Amino acid sequence: MKTIQPSKRLATTNGMKTVAQAWDNRQGPAVLATVDAARTPNAIYVGEIRYVPGKGFIVVDNYFCKTRANIKAGTKGAILFLTKERKSFQVKGSLSYYTQGPVFKNMHSWHDPKYPGVAALLLRVDEAYSGADKLLDTR
Repeated sequence: MKTIQPSKRLATTNGMKTVAQAWDNRQGPAVLATVDAARTPNAIYVGEIRYVPGKGFIVVDNYFCKTRANIKAGTKGAILFLTKERKSFQVKGSLSYYTQGPVFKNMHSWHDPKYPGVAALLLRVDEAYSGADKLLDTR
């Protein structure tokens, strides 16, 4: 059976709307995954993270070590989270690291000051999934 794929514009609008609604209904911390130059994966829990419509996901770098090295080496990343109904969502995309500027200032507007907040990581969403269902692919 052949599946008819919607246009990328429609998939982008509907896919990100679904992700945004799921994000608003998430439960618990998210997981951020990166890989190093040798293709070894690294996954961490992140508690300070926000979805910013039109931008992507901003994650606070409080204690990154391997993750920071992977980002600076040019890795792409993925964020995994669960909704209150235990439905999984995953977004994948390019990563940018900021220690100043608008993304960094945005992060500092909601970041908990009891943690270091040394930088802001922005994941720009290229792909989104709910379980095995692809919601978005802008590649």
